[in-house]
This record gives sequence, C-alpha cells and structure tokens, in this order.
Amino acid sequence: MYRLFALALACLLLFPVGAAVRAQTDPAPTAAPDRERGQGPYDRLVIRGATLIDGTGTPARGPVDIVVEDDEIVAVQGVGAPGGPIDEETRPASGTREIDGSGMYVLPGFVDTHAHLGGTAQGTPAEYVLKLWMAHGVTTAREVAAGNGLDWTLDHSTRSAQNEIAAPRIDVYPALGTGREAPISTPQEAREWVRMVAEQGAKGVKFFEAPPDVLKAAIQEAGANGLRTAMHHAQSGTARYDVLDTATWGLTSGEHFYGYPEALYTDRSIQDYPSDYNYQDEENRFAYAGRMWQQAAGPGSERWDMVLDSLRALDFTMSPTFGIYEANRDLMRGRRAEWHDTYTLPSLWKFFHPSFENHGSYHYFWSTADEAAWDTHFDRWMQFVNEYKNRGGRVGVGSDSGYIFKLYGFGYVRELELLREAGFSPLEVIRSATLEGAQAMGRADEIGSVEVGKKADLVLVDENPLANLKVLYGTGALRFDKESRELERAGGVKYTIKDGIVYDARQLLGDVEQMVRQAKEEAGMAPDAPLELTQ
Repeated sequence: MYRLFALALACLLLFPVGAAVRAQTDPAPTAAPDRERGQGPYDRLVIRGATLIDGTGTPARGPVDIVVEDDEIVAVQGVGAPGGPIDEETRPASGTREIDGSGMYVLPGFVDTHAHLGGTAQGTPAEYVLKLWMAHGVTTAREVAAGNGLDWTLDHSTRSAQNEIAAPRIDVYPALGTGREAPISTPQEAREWVRMVAEQGAKGVKFFEAPPDVLKAAIQEAGANGLRTAMHHAQSGTARYDVLDTATWGLTSGEHFYGYPEALYTDRSIQDYPSDYNYQDEENRFAYAGRMWQQAAGPGSERWDMVLDSLRALDFTMSPTFGIYEANRDLMRGRRAEWHDTYTLPSLWKFFHPSFENHGSYHYFWSTADEAAWDTHFDRWMQFVNEYKNRGGRVGVGSDSGYIFKLYGFGYVRELELLREAGFSPLEVIRSATLEGAQAMGRADEIGSVEVGKKADLVLVDENPLANLKVLYGTGALRFDKESRELERAGGVKYTIKDGIVYDARQLLGDVEQMVRQAKEEAGMAPDAPLELTQ
C-alpha cells in the first residue's frame, strides 16, 4: 500500500488531482541517530560451520565457512559432510573475528520491495522503523513514495550507504510530483520532474494515478534516465489503463493487486460497483476492492494465460504485499498479533484503529461478508501470483508495514508465510525475499545471494527457516518441549550483517522494546501494559 500523511497525500490518493503530491503538511519524523549498534566491518570475518541457503534457489548445504573481508564475501568453502568430521586442512585461515555458525543457518540479507519509513501521523521515529527492519534481517529496502519528504528520505539513504546509521540500504522511489506545489498536468512537466529527481539521487519513481499521457511519459522518461518504476494502480485510474498497459509502457513492477483483475475483465471494462459506492469512503473502497477478482476471467482462461505470459515476456516484477491486506480477511488476527503489546508504539496502535483521518484505519463495522469476500479474493490472487512464479515471472517480497495492524519487520516475515500459503516452496520464498528482490531493484550484481564478490549482507538464525518460517520472527516460534512439557521460544534472527557490520538482532529488538516502554510511560501507561482496542 502507500503512505498517507494528513492532507498531503490524501489529495493524491482520494481525489483525481492528476500526478502531483502536495507539499507536506506534517513535519518529518525524528531522524535516525548516529549508529551506536553493530561491530565491524572487519579486515577478515569468518563464519564457521554453518548451513547455507544462498538465495539462488540452490538447496541448503553445509557445513560451510564464509569469509568476509571488509564488506565483501571473498570465500564460501565447504568443510565436510553434515554430521561428519570437519576437514581442517581445507578450512580458511583465521579471521580478526570469528562466529561459530555450528547449528546455524546463513541466508542473504532480505530485500523489502515495498517499504515506508514511518511518519509523524504514526508517531514512529526513523530509528524505530529501521531497527525493526534490521532485527528481522532486512538489509535492503525500496522506500516507495518518500512520504516524509524527498530530501529527508534521501538523507537517510545516504547515511545508510555510509553506515552512519543502523539501517538497511535504502533505494528511494518518490511518488510522481513529490515536492511540487501544483499538480503535474502535462507530459513535459512529468519528464522534467523525473529528470530532476534522478539528479537528486532517486533510484526510481512510484506512481498511483495520472492522466494516461502524463503517466506514459513519466514511465518512459524514468527508463531513459536509468530509474526503475513501481505502481499502485489506483482505482481512480484503472478505467483508463491496467497493468498490461503500464507494463507495455515500461513499468518495471506492480504493487499489491490493483490493475491485474482489470486486465482480466472480459465481460466488462470497469469493476461493477454498487450505486451508493463512494471511493472517498475507505471502508467502501476496501470492502469492494476485495470483490474485484471475482469479476475477472478465471484460471485457465485464454485471458488469464495471455496476461500472465505477456507480463512474463516484459520481465515484469510483482510485489503483491499480501500481508498488508490480511486483516481484511481476519480482522481479529491482525488486532491481536502477539508482538503488538511489546513492540508496537501506543501512537502507532492508535493510528491503526478506526478514524476518518488515517489511511488504512477503515474497519468501522467490518462484516463477516467482507471477510468472506476477501477470503475468496485471496484465493484467486494467490493463484495468479503463484502461476506467474511458475511461468518464470519474478515476485518480490514487499511488506508495506505501518498500516492495517502490520508492524515493521514482523510484517515482512508474515509476507514470507503468505507466499508459502500461495504455493511457493520454502526455497522459492527465500529466493523471492533475496535474489529476486535484488533483481527487481537492479542490484543483483552486489546483493541478493551469498556468492563471492557480493556485499556481505547476511542473516544468521539458529533454527531452520525452510522447516518453519516462523523462526524468523523477532518473537521466534512457539515449540512444546515434550520432556519438560513447557512451551519455549525457538529462533528469532541472531545476527543481521550488512556491509560486513555485525548487528545483534536481539539487541536491536531490545532497543525497540525500550522505546515502547518509554512511550507507554509518557502516555501514562504502565511500561508492560497491554494495548487495548479502545486505547
């Protein structure tokens, strides 16, 4: 989904005002402090005896030793058979720091292809968001929309690249028109704006809705300037173009599910809305967004096959963000996720709950019928995405956290689980989260897999994520010990390594927990008080 801060982006998202994003009305959130966490990079870091899941889709293998010099992987060496003796003669030489990886699994750093960096309306400082990402192994994020302002977001991107802050690397995709006082209304204005943000350091452009000639010009100008593009095909525009149109114009990735069903309509050209439907009513809007797949051509139809094959031929990337809509099919699950009480700021908790002001806070009286419609919607949508993957199409992992009860970091891991539900194998899930995300961002030459010559972006976990993706949650996975007859927590990322700098993931989570406790005290709550629905 997309970022909304008060009236600034509400104008874009709820009204057909062309392609401009108005100047911010809210100040940017508190900037990330200088980095105090993380050790390294090292002249020579050696991870010993781990099992490797390299991100390419290759089966896990181990034990291996991985050698990192400064920020680069310089060796990945098998050192024996699992359960057998270690071949000491083939082991790499000692390092200035060594990590005993025995019993651990090493993966590439995760790539979030649809991320937002908090905001004042949520009361989420940058440090809070960044540490939740890093604690869950996210080492690269595609920040789509730059809703806190382009300069602010680019500054965090630069500071992260220099490792001045504890943060993933950040590629910034400002929304078309960001920073302009007036809407972009002509193709020439769109082209000029794209060239301007390219010069400022943007890596891509995010689109919502614009007149077709403006949108096409911006997409093509972005491509000409080496920028990638992402689009939420807002329903205010899909009567005039769908994902097949924009992909043909050069769009490189489609966000969420919008634009896909519209490309599949065969007995209509516009979604069938009830006569009292109002797009500016978010409950209305999302209730009926959950009914669009039911009106589209079904699996195995000529239209279904044509759209999938056409997108594959265009080397298009899907970033489905299943998780951000999950509360629509099970509202109680979203509200009562076990991590909220410890890691969700009271201000963000308040932001999640029904209001007219906050985007995504629309569950005014969500019905059983609404949830049932979204269940059906998920079934068809997941099948479409899974078939795209099966035909060789690229699917990235985007979380879109910060809305609709999805918490940063935790929401990313939930997206992995939902890809598994859609039909992806565990290795396919990890490949989407790593190499395919890097490919979508044009960064596969430096990140996305554990290979010699690439950046040392790694995730270390002491449980097998291929057996249970839940072990990647900061809270770990619950496991019943049959001997003690007690429940225990298993997993949680142990180390996140970015550019060769080793971060203790549990320490980062501890920092976030302390932020939440302090915020509760400032709000007059007990530090360990649970978050109530009416808070």
